[in-house]
Amino acid sequence: MLHRGDEVNGNNSTSCTRGLFSLAAAARWGLLTLLLACSGAATVAQQPDYVVGPLDVLSIAVFDGAELSGRYTVESDGSFTFPLLGRIKAGGRTLHQVEEELKTRLAAGFFRKPQVSLAVEQYRSQRVFVVGEVRQAGTYPLTGDMSLVEALSRAGSTTAAAGGEAIVVRAPAGSSSAAPVLPNQANGAETLRVDLYALQQGNVSQNIVLRDGDTVFVPRAETIYVSGHVRSPGAFALQTRDTTVQQALTLAGGATERGSTGRITISRLVDGRKHEIKVTLTDIVKPGDTIVVPRRFF
Repeated sequence: MLHRGDEVNGNNSTSCTRGLFSLAAAARWGLLTLLLACSGAATVAQQPDYVVGPLDVLSIAVFDGAELSGRYTVESDGSFTFPLLGRIKAGGRTLHQVEEELKTRLAAGFFRKPQVSLAVEQYRSQRVFVVGEVRQAGTYPLTGDMSLVEALSRAGSTTAAAGGEAIVVRAPAGSSSAAPVLPNQANGAETLRVDLYALQQGNVSQNIVLRDGDTVFVPRAETIYVSGHVRSPGAFALQTRDTTVQQALTLAGGATERGSTGRITISRLVDGRKHEIKVTLTDIVKPGDTIVVPRRFF
């Protein structure tokens, strides 16, 4: 579930995402592994309201002024040198604002109606952190309207041990984090919880747009245990909050010929005390539960 009513990305590569997650539904482990199939197909749209920062590389094209066109790196003070005009302030301004200044100043004495196109060739000033149960945790440049799906794709997707949600820790407005911030360190920060299984089913409203300094944290799935007369007893990752006893048994290979599915019990810790609970195949299991399949009477 997406909390706090934050902005979402419902338009970027929608059809690709829907198809990707419907295919991923066939494989519970590493539910986002097929993201990589779409990573090459998605293009980064240039956003006129992107805020330029130091070290960003701008691609500027001036029609009827080929000698002015080229790549310009924003320096540490937030400005860059442009032919004829000298220093141009770009840091802290949007692409549209920088573009408009170039047009205005060129029109003041060099071109009658200058046509200027401005885009970011390399994003270096903004970044996001992806940590937890992903294959390649690290720091990634924030490119345009970068979504959660794209960030997870760049991190190689989730691992088999990942849980069913991602937590985005967001610094207060006007500030940015210099290092990853985990949910238990989020003093004053906003936390957004995203249901990865809703994304898997094609709910692109969960595909939130990331901001500079966001930390994407994918926690490890909680564990359940299946014992007794099943084919593969052991510990299993609880991938969804609505996992039933029947689904848990499937993880363990199902009951053996000698197992009784009519007398299954769950050993559950409640307020520090162990309780034995009779359950049916449709009951929901909880983290830490031990499901016990007894032997048939005859």
